[in-house]
Amino acid sequence: MSDQVEENQVSDDDWAAAMNEQAVTETPAAQPAAATDIFEQFGSGAGKAAQPQGYEMIMDIPVRLTVELGRTKISIRNLLQLAHGSVVELDGLAGEPMDVMINGTLIAQGEVVVVNDKFGIRLTDIITPQERVRKLNR
Repeated sequence: MSDQVEENQVSDDDWAAAMNEQAVTETPAAQPAAATDIFEQFGSGAGKAAQPQGYEMIMDIPVRLTVELGRTKISIRNLLQLAHGSVVELDGLAGEPMDVMINGTLIAQGEVVVVNDKFGIRLTDIITPQERVRKLNR
């Protein structure tokens, strides 16, 4: 039985192979800015060795990561009529990038990937803090 459980789990090697495959297909210009570059202003300026005091404390704070396929509004009457096999139409289009949100805030967009029958998401566009502020001002 333990052999069967091991077969269904995705190993770190499988994900590493998927990430290497992605790295080979992308050009360096298409790579998003690293998180350390985006948030460099919060550092002490001395590089990775000198982290702000308390920075390590926030590393274990859990956040809710959500990947949104689409949305729809539905009346309670139609909701109660749903049964096994019912189809609910969403506003997202097939092939459209999916929104990746942290605690309800859009931080990136990505595409679905499958590795050993497990779903994942490959980030294709990261929303910068400046873009998030611009969207708030609209």
